[in-house]
Amino acid sequence: MTSKCPRCEKPVFFAEKVSSLGKNWHRFCLKCERCNKTLSPGGHAEHDGLPYCHKPCYGTLFGPKGVNIGGVGSYIYDTPPATPVNKSSDSPSNGSPTTPWTTAQTNRHQPKVTPAQTRTFAGETSLCPGCGKVVYFAEKVMSLGRNWHRPCLRCDRCKKTLTSGGHAEHEGRPYCHVPCYGYLYGPKGVNIGKVGCYVYDQDREISNES
Repeated sequence: MTSKCPRCEKPVFFAEKVSSLGKNWHRFCLKCERCNKTLSPGGHAEHDGLPYCHKPCYGTLFGPKGVNIGGVGSYIYDTPPATPVNKSSDSPSNGSPTTPWTTAQTNRHQPKVTPAQTRTFAGETSLCPGCGKVVYFAEKVMSLGRNWHRPCLRCDRCKKTLTSGGHAEHEGRPYCHVPCYGYLYGPKGVNIGKVGCYVYDQDREISNES
C-alpha cells in the first residue's frame, strides 16, 4: 500500500521513495525546512519531526537555545515573582511593638514558590525514550521530536552515545551514521548519499505482468 509524502501529500511509490523520520518521502521532497536544500536520509538534523540541514540552519535556529548540539546548552529559567507581604491585622499592634509573631503568622507571609512558577521555555518534563524515566530540563537533549537524557541518546545497534542533530534515524530510532545506519539500511534502498540502490519486489512485478 502506497503512503503519502509529508511534503507534497501525494502518493509515494516504491521506486521513488526515501525513508526518513519514520515516514516515506519523494526523494526531492526531503528538504531542509528552512533553506529548502535537498537532504539525504540519515544525513540531516531533525527538530519537532521536521528535517533540517546540519549547517547552517539547525545550528542557527536551535543551537543557541539549549537544544545542546554536541555540548552544553544555554538554559533559561524564569525567576518566580515575589509574593508581597500582606500587612493586616496579624501585624503587631502599635500598643505592643515588642510582641513577637507566632510561627503560623510568620509562615503565612512567606512567599510560596510552586513548581508551576519555575518554568523553562522547553515546557513540561517528559519521559526519556531510552530509559523511561523523567527528563528534567537541565539534563535533557532533544532529538527525533522527543526529550532524552544525554547518556540515553545512543545508537540503537552499537549503543554509541550520539549528539542531538548529529545522527541518523530509521523508524523513529537513532543510529550512528557509520557504520550502523549504512550497514543496516544502506543496501536496501534507503538512499544514503546522492543516488540510492533500489530493490524492487519481483513478485509484485510478476503479478502485474500476469
